[in-house]
Amino acid sequence: MSAPFIAGNWKMNGLGADLAEAKALADDLATRPAGVRVALCPPATLIWRMAQALKGSAVEVGGQSCSAEPHGAFTGDVSAGMLVDAGARLVILGHSERRGGHFETDAQIQAKALAAMAAGLEPIVCVGESLEQRQAGEAVEVVSSQITGSIAAQMASGPFAVAYEPIWAIGTGLTPTLDQIEAIHLAIGAALKAVVGDSVASKPILYGGSVKPSNAADILKTPGVGGALVGGASLKAADFLGIIRAA
Repeated sequence: MSAPFIAGNWKMNGLGADLAEAKALADDLATRPAGVRVALCPPATLIWRMAQALKGSAVEVGGQSCSAEPHGAFTGDVSAGMLVDAGARLVILGHSERRGGHFETDAQIQAKALAAMAAGLEPIVCVGESLEQRQAGEAVEVVSSQITGSIAAQMASGPFAVAYEPIWAIGTGLTPTLDQIEAIHLAIGAALKAVVGDSVASKPILYGGSVKPSNAADILKTPGVGGALVGGASLKAADFLGIIRAA
Protein backbone atom coordinates (compact mmCIF):
# COMPACT_ATOMS: atom_id res chain seq x y z
CA MET A 1 0.00 0.00 0.00
CA SER A 2 1.08 3.57 -0.63
CA ALA A 3 1.81 5.88 2.29
CA PRO A 4 -1.22 7.47 3.96
CA PHE A 5 -2.01 10.87 2.44
CA ILE A 6 -2.98 13.59 4.92
CA ALA A 7 -4.02 16.90 3.31
CA GLY A 8 -5.06 20.07 5.10
CA ASN A 9 -7.68 22.42 3.68
CA TRP A 10 -7.35 25.89 5.22
CA LYS A 11 -10.46 27.10 3.37
CA MET A 12 -10.86 30.92 3.63
CA ASN A 13 -8.53 31.17 6.60
CA GLY A 14 -4.97 32.35 6.98
CA LEU A 15 -2.87 35.48 6.62
CA GLY A 16 0.86 35.90 6.21
CA ALA A 17 1.45 35.54 9.94
CA ASP A 18 -0.11 32.07 9.84
CA LEU A 19 2.71 30.76 7.67
CA ALA A 20 4.51 30.23 10.97
CA GLU A 21 2.14 27.31 11.63
CA ALA A 22 3.01 25.73 8.27
CA LYS A 23 6.72 26.19 8.96
CA ALA A 24 6.37 24.66 12.44
CA LEU A 25 4.64 21.66 10.86
CA ALA A 26 7.42 21.20 8.31
CA ASP A 27 10.14 21.59 10.93
CA ASP A 28 8.59 18.92 13.13
CA LEU A 29 8.14 16.50 10.24
CA ALA A 30 11.79 16.98 9.26
CA THR A 31 12.83 15.32 12.54
CA ARG A 32 10.53 12.31 12.17
CA PRO A 33 10.73 9.19 10.01
CA ALA A 34 9.01 9.35 6.63
CA GLY A 35 5.92 7.27 5.94
CA VAL A 36 3.08 9.76 5.60
CA ARG A 37 2.47 12.07 2.67
CA VAL A 38 1.46 15.55 3.87
CA ALA A 39 0.02 18.56 2.04
CA LEU A 40 -1.45 21.95 2.93
CA CYS A 41 -3.93 23.80 0.73
CA PRO A 42 -4.07 27.45 1.81
CA PRO A 43 -6.11 30.26 0.25
CA ALA A 44 -4.77 31.46 -3.11
CA THR A 45 -3.21 34.55 -1.54
CA LEU A 46 -0.80 32.37 0.46
CA ILE A 47 0.16 29.70 -2.08
CA TRP A 48 3.31 31.40 -3.35
CA ARG A 49 4.51 32.43 0.09
CA MET A 50 3.78 29.01 1.59
CA ALA A 51 5.54 27.24 -1.28
CA GLN A 52 8.60 29.41 -0.69
CA ALA A 53 8.48 28.92 3.09
CA LEU A 54 8.20 25.14 2.74
CA LYS A 55 10.63 24.69 -0.16
CA GLY A 56 12.73 21.59 0.39
CA SER A 57 10.45 20.26 3.11
CA ALA A 58 8.24 17.16 3.11
CA VAL A 59 5.05 19.25 2.99
CA GLU A 60 3.43 19.76 -0.41
CA VAL A 61 1.33 22.83 -1.24
CA GLY A 62 -1.97 22.88 -3.09
CA GLY A 63 -4.84 25.12 -4.11
CA GLN A 64 -8.52 24.88 -3.20
CA SER A 65 -10.08 25.19 -6.67
CA CYS A 66 -9.21 26.18 -10.21
CA SER A 67 -10.92 27.15 -13.43
CA ALA A 68 -11.44 24.66 -16.22
CA GLU A 69 -10.22 27.39 -18.59
CA PRO A 70 -6.49 27.98 -19.17
CA HIS A 71 -6.80 31.77 -19.48
CA GLY A 72 -9.14 34.50 -20.68
CA ALA A 73 -11.76 36.98 -19.57
CA PHE A 74 -12.82 35.23 -16.37
CA THR A 75 -12.58 37.89 -13.70
CA GLY A 76 -11.74 36.50 -10.28
CA ASP A 77 -10.93 32.99 -11.48
CA VAL A 78 -7.56 31.25 -11.13
CA SER A 79 -6.35 28.76 -13.74
CA ALA A 80 -4.55 25.51 -13.02
CA GLY A 81 -1.46 26.90 -14.72
CA MET A 82 -1.50 29.90 -12.38
CA LEU A 83 -1.58 27.57 -9.37
CA VAL A 84 1.42 25.69 -10.75
CA ASP A 85 3.20 28.99 -11.35
CA ALA A 86 2.55 29.95 -7.72
CA GLY A 87 4.12 26.73 -6.47
CA ALA A 88 1.14 24.40 -6.06
CA ARG A 89 1.38 20.70 -6.80
CA LEU A 90 -2.20 19.74 -5.91
CA VAL A 91 -5.69 21.18 -6.04
CA ILE A 92 -8.91 20.35 -4.19
CA LEU A 93 -11.91 20.14 -6.53
CA GLY A 94 -15.62 19.58 -5.98
CA HIS A 95 -15.66 20.26 -2.26
CA SER A 96 -19.24 20.37 -0.98
CA GLU A 97 -18.79 24.07 -0.24
CA ARG A 98 -18.11 24.55 -3.96
CA ARG A 99 -20.83 22.14 -5.10
CA GLY A 100 -23.41 23.69 -2.77
CA GLY A 101 -22.41 27.34 -2.43
CA HIS A 102 -21.16 27.80 -6.00
CA PHE A 103 -23.46 25.25 -7.67
CA GLU A 104 -20.64 23.33 -9.32
CA THR A 105 -21.83 20.27 -11.23
CA ASP A 106 -20.11 16.92 -11.73
CA ALA A 107 -19.42 17.88 -15.35
CA GLN A 108 -17.76 21.14 -14.30
CA ILE A 109 -15.67 19.35 -11.69
CA GLN A 110 -14.55 16.79 -14.26
CA ALA A 111 -13.54 19.59 -16.64
CA LYS A 112 -11.56 21.24 -13.85
CA ALA A 113 -9.87 17.94 -12.97
CA LEU A 114 -8.81 17.40 -16.56
CA ALA A 115 -7.50 20.97 -16.78
CA ALA A 116 -5.62 20.51 -13.51
CA MET A 117 -3.95 17.31 -14.69
CA ALA A 118 -3.07 18.86 -18.04
CA ALA A 119 -1.29 21.65 -16.16
CA GLY A 120 0.61 19.21 -13.96
CA LEU A 121 -1.52 19.38 -10.82
CA GLU A 122 -2.79 16.38 -8.86
CA PRO A 123 -6.52 16.80 -8.19
CA ILE A 124 -8.23 15.78 -4.96
CA VAL A 125 -11.83 15.27 -6.11
CA CYS A 126 -14.39 15.49 -3.31
CA VAL A 127 -17.67 13.60 -3.06
CA GLY A 128 -20.23 13.25 -0.30
CA GLU A 129 -23.90 13.02 0.61
CA SER A 130 -26.18 15.33 2.57
CA LEU A 131 -27.88 14.30 5.81
CA GLU A 132 -31.19 13.96 3.95
CA GLN A 133 -29.61 11.65 1.39
CA ARG A 134 -27.98 9.61 4.14
CA GLN A 135 -31.26 9.24 6.03
CA ALA A 136 -33.04 8.23 2.83
CA GLY A 137 -30.55 5.40 2.29
CA GLU A 138 -29.12 7.08 -0.83
CA ALA A 139 -25.53 7.64 0.29
CA VAL A 140 -23.93 4.94 -1.84
CA GLU A 141 -25.97 5.91 -4.89
CA VAL A 142 -25.10 9.60 -4.50
CA VAL A 143 -21.34 9.23 -4.09
CA SER A 144 -21.11 6.58 -6.80
CA SER A 145 -22.90 8.92 -9.20
CA GLN A 146 -20.57 11.76 -8.25
CA ILE A 147 -17.57 9.55 -9.01
CA THR A 148 -18.97 8.57 -12.40
CA GLY A 149 -19.74 12.18 -13.28
CA SER A 150 -16.63 13.84 -11.84
CA ILE A 151 -13.90 11.41 -12.92
CA ALA A 152 -12.96 10.87 -16.56
CA ALA A 153 -11.56 7.59 -17.88
CA GLN A 154 -8.47 9.37 -19.25
CA MET A 155 -7.53 10.37 -15.71
CA ALA A 156 -6.43 6.76 -15.15
CA SER A 157 -2.96 7.53 -16.48
CA GLY A 158 -2.18 10.29 -13.99
CA PRO A 159 -2.17 10.82 -10.23
CA PHE A 160 -5.29 11.96 -8.42
CA ALA A 161 -7.09 11.28 -5.17
CA VAL A 162 -10.71 11.14 -4.10
CA ALA A 163 -11.94 12.54 -0.79
CA TYR A 164 -15.16 11.31 0.78
CA GLU A 165 -16.66 14.08 2.89
CA PRO A 166 -20.20 13.50 4.15
CA ILE A 167 -21.65 17.00 4.02
CA TRP A 168 -23.37 16.60 7.37
CA ALA A 169 -20.04 15.88 9.09
CA ILE A 170 -18.05 18.86 7.79
CA GLY A 171 -17.31 21.29 10.60
CA THR A 172 -20.12 19.89 12.77
CA GLY A 173 -18.13 17.67 15.08
CA LEU A 174 -20.19 14.71 13.85
CA THR A 175 -18.62 11.72 12.15
CA PRO A 176 -20.11 8.60 10.57
CA THR A 177 -19.53 5.29 12.30
CA LEU A 178 -16.47 3.36 11.20
CA ASP A 179 -18.75 0.83 9.50
CA GLN A 180 -20.42 3.63 7.54
CA ILE A 181 -17.04 5.05 6.51
CA GLU A 182 -15.84 1.62 5.39
CA ALA A 183 -19.01 0.94 3.38
CA ILE A 184 -18.82 4.23 1.49
CA HIS A 185 -15.07 3.96 0.85
CA LEU A 186 -15.51 0.47 -0.58
CA ALA A 187 -18.40 1.71 -2.75
CA ILE A 188 -16.26 4.60 -3.99
CA GLY A 189 -13.46 2.17 -4.80
CA ALA A 190 -15.84 0.03 -6.85
CA ALA A 191 -17.27 3.03 -8.71
CA LEU A 192 -13.78 4.37 -9.33
CA LYS A 193 -12.54 1.03 -10.67
CA ALA A 194 -15.42 1.02 -13.15
CA VAL A 195 -14.10 4.33 -14.53
CA VAL A 196 -10.30 4.02 -14.35
CA GLY A 197 -9.81 0.24 -14.20
CA ASP A 198 -6.93 -1.35 -12.31
CA SER A 199 -5.19 2.00 -11.86
CA VAL A 200 -7.63 2.49 -8.97
CA ALA A 201 -5.02 0.88 -6.74
CA SER A 202 -2.85 4.00 -7.05
CA LYS A 203 -5.67 6.49 -6.35
CA PRO A 204 -6.00 7.06 -2.59
CA ILE A 205 -9.47 7.57 -1.15
CA LEU A 206 -9.31 10.03 1.74
CA TYR A 207 -11.87 10.58 4.47
CA GLY A 208 -12.84 14.11 5.51
CA GLY A 209 -15.38 15.51 7.93
CA SER A 210 -14.50 16.54 11.50
CA VAL A 211 -11.23 14.60 11.53
CA LYS A 212 -9.26 15.42 14.68
CA PRO A 213 -6.41 13.90 16.69
CA SER A 214 -8.83 12.03 18.95
CA ASN A 215 -10.54 10.07 16.14
CA ALA A 216 -7.85 10.00 13.44
CA ALA A 217 -6.26 6.66 14.35
CA ASP A 218 -9.53 4.73 14.19
CA ILE A 219 -10.58 6.39 10.93
CA LEU A 220 -7.22 5.89 9.23
CA LYS A 221 -7.07 2.16 10.01
CA THR A 222 -10.55 1.60 8.56
CA PRO A 223 -10.47 -0.61 5.42
CA GLY A 224 -10.54 1.43 2.22
CA VAL A 225 -9.33 4.66 3.87
CA GLY A 226 -6.09 5.90 2.33
CA GLY A 227 -5.72 9.12 4.27
CA ALA A 228 -7.61 12.19 5.39
CA LEU A 229 -8.67 15.60 4.13
CA VAL A 230 -8.61 17.81 7.22
CA GLY A 231 -10.29 21.17 7.67
CA GLY A 232 -10.10 23.20 10.87
CA ALA A 233 -7.62 20.91 12.58
CA SER A 234 -5.04 21.66 9.87
CA LEU A 235 -4.82 25.35 10.80
CA LYS A 236 -2.65 24.70 13.85
CA ALA A 237 0.53 22.66 13.58
CA ALA A 238 -0.01 20.88 16.89
CA ASP A 239 -3.49 19.66 15.94
CA PHE A 240 -2.50 18.64 12.44
CA LEU A 241 0.57 16.81 13.73
CA GLY A 242 -1.68 14.83 16.07
CA ILE A 243 -3.55 13.53 13.02
CA ILE A 244 -0.41 12.86 11.03
CA ARG A 245 1.14 10.90 13.90
CA ALA A 246 -2.00 8.75 14.07
CA ALA A 247 -1.51 7.55 10.49
